Amino acid sequence: MQIDIIGVPIDLGADRRGVDMGPSAIRYAHLQTKLEALGYTVNDKGNVDVPIAEMCSVTNPKLKYIDCIVPMARRVSGAVSTSVEAGNFPLILGGDHSLSIGSVRGAARNRKIGVIWVDAHGDFNTAETTPSGNIHGMSLAILAGLGDQSLVQLWDEPVPVIDPKKIAIIGARDLDEGEKVNLQNAGAMVMSMEQIDRYGMVTVLEKAIERVSRDVDGIFLSLDLDSLDPEHAPGVGTPVPAGLTQREAHLACEMIAETGKLIGMDLVEVNPILDIQNRTASLAVDFALTALGRRIWNGIS
Repeated sequence: MQIDIIGVPIDLGADRRGVDMGPSAIRYAHLQTKLEALGYTVNDKGNVDVPIAEMCSVTNPKLKYIDCIVPMARRVSGAVSTSVEAGNFPLILGGDHSLSIGSVRGAARNRKIGVIWVDAHGDFNTAETTPSGNIHGMSLAILAGLGDQSLVQLWDEPVPVIDPKKIAIIGARDLDEGEKVNLQNAGAMVMSMEQIDRYGMVTVLEKAIERVSRDVDGIFLSLDLDSLDPEHAPGVGTPVPAGLTQREAHLACEMIAETGKLIGMDLVEVNPILDIQNRTASLAVDFALTALGRRIWNGIS
């Protein structure tokens, strides 16, 4: 299988600058070399064109930088769709989570997919519920058909892009009140840190995989590095305490890999400005390798 690396250096969806450098940091952590060591053919497609914030303006404080995010999402969608249609595996490097409006859409073109969204946040706000106006907090709602129509329907395509009942959010611990209502009404699965603490990652992932993998053509994994506790991943756009351990995140990736249904993956919200010796970007690489089949030990003893 060929892996297509697609960089999306965007920080327009968030308040804090710096995640636009995430794709470079992840590449610098020897992503391509390590993927090739697993036996994959790797084609780095470079970066999708994204304007910097100084080239854009905020025309709607409830939908910040929407005029620049819409064309970005279209370009990302096209790049990911082209990769999947060619039989390749798109690995998308971010950049803030608004890029997933395009990446998941591209993977879902002409197919039905489930989505596992590993994140401290639900990203299920709309312009009516958002406390910040940041579009990276709306991405999953948009994919589920909620929100501004210029984002919900980028092309002449079926809406919603993803059946909300084929969405599982893992590791949530910072949900806005209006967002909670949106999630309940949509019927998306939310497996919070409390549930992971009570029942363990194996049980939580088994339930999530069972939900999103039934009667679909594939699973897309969108992994926000802020899902981890900041002790493990300090260089993220929106850190939230009491998150996943490094081991729990690896286990999630291992179990998703074992389904044999993974067709694409996002690695988002890496902020090198806030990182320590590129630790968070290196973790992102490790999670990609695990999701793509790397194991420490495959035998039994």
